[in-house]
Amino acid sequence: MSSLPPSSDSLSAEQALPATKNKSKKLLLVLLAPLALAGCQVPSFGGYKGVTKTANSTFHLWQGFNLAAIVVGGITLAVMAWAIFAYRAKKGDGSIPKQTQYHIPLEVTYTVIPILVVVGLFVATVVVENQVVADPTPSATINVTAFQWGWKFTYPGTKAVVVGQTTASPIMVMPVNQDVRINLVSSDVIHGFYIPEFNFSRFAQPGMVNTFTFHANKTGLYSAQCSQLCGLYHSLMYFRVDVVSPSQYQAWISSKNASTSARTAIAANGAIVIQDNPGIPVIPSHSNGAQ
Repeated sequence: MSSLPPSSDSLSAEQALPATKNKSKKLLLVLLAPLALAGCQVPSFGGYKGVTKTANSTFHLWQGFNLAAIVVGGITLAVMAWAIFAYRAKKGDGSIPKQTQYHIPLEVTYTVIPILVVVGLFVATVVVENQVVADPTPSATINVTAFQWGWKFTYPGTKAVVVGQTTASPIMVMPVNQDVRINLVSSDVIHGFYIPEFNFSRFAQPGMVNTFTFHANKTGLYSAQCSQLCGLYHSLMYFRVDVVSPSQYQAWISSKNASTSARTAIAANGAIVIQDNPGIPVIPSHSNGAQ
């Protein structure tokens, strides 16, 4: 007994199934492509969590902005997709869909919600910015002078002085879990004081002192650099920040007080010391490094 040939309806259904799967895959690819192309890193979104109180707050604000953008963008795309597919033209139907105007509840909703989102982001930004620019009573103060192409760190009330340039990256030592005030200035051109792990950057400007406070909550040695193009050896203008325990910090200050003469400390507080770096030509008359 010969079997009956498959009907045309069953053949068309089987042929349509792979086509439907292919369309679903393409739609999924289109939705995921922006995330892949943008290199989205969840949940950091490419930012540093940071090792200071203000860095943590800034990082959480950054996360909040990105999450808000994802939610708003997702809802917008979902509504657009729904409108495109639900109201697309049908084959053989040339009629115009019913037109709706003045839907007051809907109009109020899509006006009020964006306003609330913007107000919420604005308030969160103000709160974090107030933390960043706060000026609490410090436990330690560090005067930072940027120059072509190096850094000088002095500690008022002590003999501690650290100077380095180009290949001799100086280290700024500061205590953990304490408020440390930084007085930042430049002796020549505009430099950028940038510590990635602190989520912090400020201009060092000649004739103007920028004052801010750090409160590091994790010990460690962190890389930093000049972030403003400042001349020939800008790319070598590095420094490091060593966050240590309060007892280690006091021991370091004591060792500097014992090893540095008063005359050297006074001279260093009043001038930038040019350091000789083999292989890196530094001409004092051209660099304004010594004043």
